[in-house]
Amino acid sequence: MPDKTVYYGDYLQLDKILGAQQPESFKPGNLPAHDEMLFIIIHQAYELWFKQIQFEIDAVLDTMRKPLLNDNSAELQTVVHRLQRVVTILKVLVQQIDIIETMTPMDFLDFRDMLRPASGFQSWQFKKLEAKLGLKFEQRHGQEYYTSQLKDNEVAIIKEAEQTDSVIKLINEWLERMPFITENIFTANYKPGTGNDKGFNFFIDYEQVYVNSLTEAEKNNQHFFKLVFYDGAENTNRQLSAKACRSALFIMLYRGYTMLELPFQLLETLLEIDNQLGNWRYRHINMVQRMIGTRIGTGGSSGAGYLKAAMDKHYIFKEIAQLNSFLIDRRKLPVLPKELTEKLGYSF
Repeated sequence: MPDKTVYYGDYLQLDKILGAQQPESFKPGNLPAHDEMLFIIIHQAYELWFKQIQFEIDAVLDTMRKPLLNDNSAELQTVVHRLQRVVTILKVLVQQIDIIETMTPMDFLDFRDMLRPASGFQSWQFKKLEAKLGLKFEQRHGQEYYTSQLKDNEVAIIKEAEQTDSVIKLINEWLERMPFITENIFTANYKPGTGNDKGFNFFIDYEQVYVNSLTEAEKNNQHFFKLVFYDGAENTNRQLSAKACRSALFIMLYRGYTMLELPFQLLETLLEIDNQLGNWRYRHINMVQRMIGTRIGTGGSSGAGYLKAAMDKHYIFKEIAQLNSFLIDRRKLPVLPKELTEKLGYSF
């Protein structure tokens, strides 16, 4: 029988990992720069974490692509769990900046010029990750530049990711088929006295309470409300439909009910992914300003200036975040009919 013993070093392929650091400054003819080893290892660690995040996102996409995701099974719980793992990893990525900031600007200058034109901007894995989450090409800052520094096969990988179902697209489909809520509750065609005014109508009732809660300075939000929640309203370039937004708002408002706790966790986790990506970009900006000031990046970008513009624009789940603009005092929430609350809570 062949020896099937698994050894730690062989399993982790440590010979490849530990031999993968080849500092430019250590090569013959150059003066060794001590901090270049740290610089390489930090960025290799980032790329490994990007790989793990994509592994988790791929699993989430496979589950969400199912024709009918079973919200009453472990499937939705697994989706939330894996996305929460992504959040935790992103927090680690932010914390890793503390390590690289132990390198001073002068330490960086010891080897910076040897790196040209290499740049973190050439991380195709990160761009692929953004595409899988739902960042579209037309939403990117510096569209003409963002793939210009990549190899042809890397560009092809990103383009393929942009053409496949993203997390935000599948979340939209999931919200549109949300159980418990029927269209007569959310209909935007409700008109008193037309035969369509019988029984409970949450959406119409809620809009009235929301409008009455606005201050004089907030009156424009009434028009914004219709753009977000009404079918057929003139609102282009959106990734969440009016129907999906109505479902998401309902989840946020009545998250205390048992059946809405997990859906609420899912929405909150998506917002936290955006939050942590924003934290990472913000820390990255501060680090770049500290290291090179206003100088051009090694890859030719405008350095900190580019990063600032990207941070302001690259929020993927902002349409979920904006729904917080339409929340009201919980004490003024419309009372749900008994047959609905029985479906949303435990039955005895």
